[in-house]
Amino acid sequence: MVEEKRFAVLIDADNVSAKYIKNILDEITNYGVATYKRIYADWTKPNTSSWKDVLLENSVTPIQQYGYTVGKNATDSAMIIDAMDILYSGNVDGFCIVSSDSDFTKLSSRLRESGMLVVGMGERKTPKPFIASCNQFKYLDVLAESENQIAADNSSGQRTDGSKTEGDSQADKTSKASKNSTDKNDKTMTDINTIKMAIIKMVNEIDDEDQSMNIGELGSRLVKRYPDFDVRNYGDTKLSKFLKKFDFLDMHTKGAEGTSLWVSLKHNPTEQESHAEAAKPAKTQKVRKRTYNKKKKTQ
Repeated sequence: MVEEKRFAVLIDADNVSAKYIKNILDEITNYGVATYKRIYADWTKPNTSSWKDVLLENSVTPIQQYGYTVGKNATDSAMIIDAMDILYSGNVDGFCIVSSDSDFTKLSSRLRESGMLVVGMGERKTPKPFIASCNQFKYLDVLAESENQIAADNSSGQRTDGSKTEGDSQADKTSKASKNSTDKNDKTMTDINTIKMAIIKMVNEIDDEDQSMNIGELGSRLVKRYPDFDVRNYGDTKLSKFLKKFDFLDMHTKGAEGTSLWVSLKHNPTEQESHAEAAKPAKTQKVRKRTYNKKKKTQ
């Protein structure tokens, strides 16, 4: 039996809503088991009341930290000190830092230097430096939208005459809301065109005769290059469905049982070049000034 990785889940209650608690704990189970579950805030403030009920239900330990000065956030320092104490205890294999605050960028980098697997979680508003400092980063609002979509799809149905039921109508509303949210111009989320360019480059660099790559390896490389890469950010639930959207990719199976999925570029150089050009940012052309030589007057 493979031993699960042990994680310390540290939550900044000042920058994360209580509605995401289930998404946080469910997501970390994909990586291992949460041995530490702590949340930091000044619990005397009224804006933390929404957390109090969910903490008991999910066995999360609240850490009280008073603000020493008005306008200063003392909870960040307490969270950073605890993280370093846990690191030196040697009891964990990774950390889950839950915050939309860039103040934890240095902490994340320091934990990675010590060989820790760092999973960051926050909303789309999270600054890019903190996202880049993590091994992987998950957008909590995207996770919540994806879960709501699945729940709406499961509750939907059709009548015998083929007309939509009320549940199905609700599923359509949820799908549209999720799509509109995903289609927004997020400054921090990795753009889909950047992902396309990376896939083309990765597959082109393969030295095999058929130039094909296992989709598991492709997904792993994309996460290493872009910590916030997650197919749910683009409205999909599986990597295979996400890759099928790209018409420049050919998906096929390999192996004796034919269960392993592989991708390769379609043998159409013109099409590949057009996708690569479409993904590149528009270049500004320099306008050359014309110079006119004045003719000398002859006397």
